[in-house]
Amino acid sequence: MHKEAELLEKPNCDSEESFKDSQTPDTNMTERFDCHYCKESLFGKKYILREDSPYCVKCYENLYSNTCEECKKPIGADCKDLSYKDRHWHETCFHCFQCKNSLVDKPFAAKEEHLLCTDCYSNEYSSKCNECKKTIMPGTRKMEYKGNSWHETCFICYRCQQPIGTKSFIPKDNQNFCVPCYEKQFAMQCVQCKKAITTGGVTYREQPWHKECFVCTGCKKQLSGQRFTSRDEFAYCLSCFCNLYAKKCAGCTNPISGLGGTKYISFEERQWHNDCFNCKKCSLSLVGRGFLTERDDILCPECGKDI
Repeated sequence: MHKEAELLEKPNCDSEESFKDSQTPDTNMTERFDCHYCKESLFGKKYILREDSPYCVKCYENLYSNTCEECKKPIGADCKDLSYKDRHWHETCFHCFQCKNSLVDKPFAAKEEHLLCTDCYSNEYSSKCNECKKTIMPGTRKMEYKGNSWHETCFICYRCQQPIGTKSFIPKDNQNFCVPCYEKQFAMQCVQCKKAITTGGVTYREQPWHKECFVCTGCKKQLSGQRFTSRDEFAYCLSCFCNLYAKKCAGCTNPISGLGGTKYISFEERQWHNDCFNCKKCSLSLVGRGFLTERDDILCPECGKDI
């Protein structure tokens, strides 16, 4: 946002200088009263004092007058000199670069060495409101989002028409919504907590859940991103499911999950992991082989021949 510059107005002469009209001096008529530079007599002429030395108007203007930025002519001793950042103008030349209206005693802005009134600067360089299409004037508060700008009073919720200000909002279909209105109109509700899901939801059995609400029925750990299974429509992590429902291996007594293609052996209501289905005596794997049983033990034919 461009800050308006201050206009400095100052006379062409320093404080020590004075613009005088010489009269017959009080000194003796034989004493010279000449221009300090060209040495011409100043009797009966206007002159200017600078550092206690008199100058005729012509010499003073040639030596000390500033040049006008607009017309490039000297700013004479009898003219008002308007100055801004070491640049000078006649009072009549100090105007807006575009509309040419006078900038004397008015706020203005500078752009690429040119001076502009606030209206021209705003029309040329200020942002346009995405809602009302009018200029956002310098010094007024504006809201910006993805390259677009709004007046603060124009940046409103599409549903409730209230200013959003610095509050959170959600864009949808080129419209902006405050969070409560978006949740009421668009957001799905979590099956577990019944609150709106704005980000990070998951779907299970075609129903929406917050990630933090989709947890194991047993241990309550979040299941999002984890392997899980279900029983009677309740979701379980693999550990809880195995501890609660999986059969136990007759060999190692650990659960046989049966998930993910795990192979196991079943015989007379007993189950074994493939790696646990071994002869009790020699530990030979009995997977795909004949075997004998002795009480709760299983034996290979060689170890069982003496039974």
